[in-house]
Amino acid sequence: MRVNEENKWLLFFASVLILSSLLLYLLHYFIFQDLHHIGVFALHELAFLPLEVLLVTLVIHRMLETREKKKRLEKMNMVIGTFFSVLGTSLLRCFSIHNPNIEQIRNELIITSDWRAEKFDYAEKEMKNYIFEINICSINVENLKTFLIKKEDFLVRLLENPVLLEHEEFTELLRATFHLTEELHQRKDLSLCPETDKNHLEGDINRVYSLLVEEWLEYMKYLKSNYPYLFSLALRTNPFDNNADAFVR
Repeated sequence: MRVNEENKWLLFFASVLILSSLLLYLLHYFIFQDLHHIGVFALHELAFLPLEVLLVTLVIHRMLETREKKKRLEKMNMVIGTFFSVLGTSLLRCFSIHNPNIEQIRNELIITSDWRAEKFDYAEKEMKNYIFEINICSINVENLKTFLIKKEDFLVRLLENPVLLEHEEFTELLRATFHLTEELHQRKDLSLCPETDKNHLEGDINRVYSLLVEEWLEYMKYLKSNYPYLFSLALRTNPFDNNADAFVR
């Protein structure tokens, strides 16, 4: 079996450590001529080794891993926040205006400052059971196309961001949004679309809409727990609230 360069380096490093240990034991013997002491010392170190492994791998490593995971989560949510600031919130507002059944779920999406994690979880569960059906004829698809094409480079940069690799749901939202952008981009004249093609585009829009709502709720829950000042602005600009107003009153 072919050994790659990384494994070669590990084998070399392990060999050097073992050889260094043997040389030091030999030096100890030549100086003190005491095999009994070497045996006691070696057994003592060997007996402590399992505890050392336990301490390093299960305690210290876990602490470092938890800290690193928290940093990755913060970076990831910064990127998600940028997505909603640049186009996510605008899309939610547009789709919700043209959702004929928005009143069925509007109250579930008017978030208040006293919402707890359980309330967010309940809202997310309700949205998973809701069928998002926007009639494409009620939307100015040409304006939607122009808006998404302007954000195309931004979407590509987000898809290339390694921070988002661990967030499968948000990555799926990016793919769906980018796919809708590409579908619209490929149609030079949307007025020529046959009915079957309109139905296809309608499905793409509703896919993006449903994923947007789910990720928006998750992001709002994160802001509520970690960044009250960002949460305050998000509340005042809620895309589902007809009375939304950025002014603090």
